Order: sequence, then structure tokens, then C-alpha cells
Amino acid sequence: MKKYEIVKEKKDFDRIIHHGRYHKCPYCILYSYESPYSYPRFGVAVGKKVGNAVTRNHLKRQIRMIISNNKKLFKNNTDYIIIMKRSSLDIPYQELERLVLNLI
Repeated sequence: MKKYEIVKEKKDFDRIIHHGRYHKCPYCILYSYESPYSYPRFGVAVGKKVGNAVTRNHLKRQIRMIISNNKKLFKNNTDYIIIMKRSSLDIPYQELERLVLNLI
């Protein structure tokens, strides 16, 4: 992902989560909300309950790789927030990729 494709600010996260649409699976939640930009933007959140910093960063890297490899499936003019759950640690990468793509 490019730097301009990342949602980082708290106000953006709050706006997307409180006003956007969401889809759930047992391993993650995907929020989406229309944005004024002509490209999709992404935010990945992993709570402290999931594990230590190494575990959380590993999971975030996996999600970013899934997004980068499948960027054409995401709609332009939309912001996405993906919140990972603790249960996502128990599944392999291929299964995680399939589930995230099904949410889209």
C-alpha cells in the first residue's frame, strides 16, 4: 500500500466506524464509507487482546499484503477499516485471505 492509501487519523477511523456500513465474519469486521478521494483508502486495527506487539504487527502485515495483492477488487471513493479479532490467529494465511475477500 502507498502512504496516501492509509487511513491514520482518529477522526477518520471514528467517522468510518460510526457512519459506515459493516460486514462481519468470525475473524474480522470490515467497515466501509464513501470518501472524497478518487482511490480507496485502508486502515487496519488489531486490539491488544489479540496478542503482544510482534503478533499484532504480523497480523497487520498479512492484512496489508492481502489488500495490496487484491487492490482492484476494492471500490474507488471508499475508505475501509478492517478490525481483526483474536480468533484470526488460529487460521492459515490462505484462509484469512479468502475470508477477507469474501467480506468485500
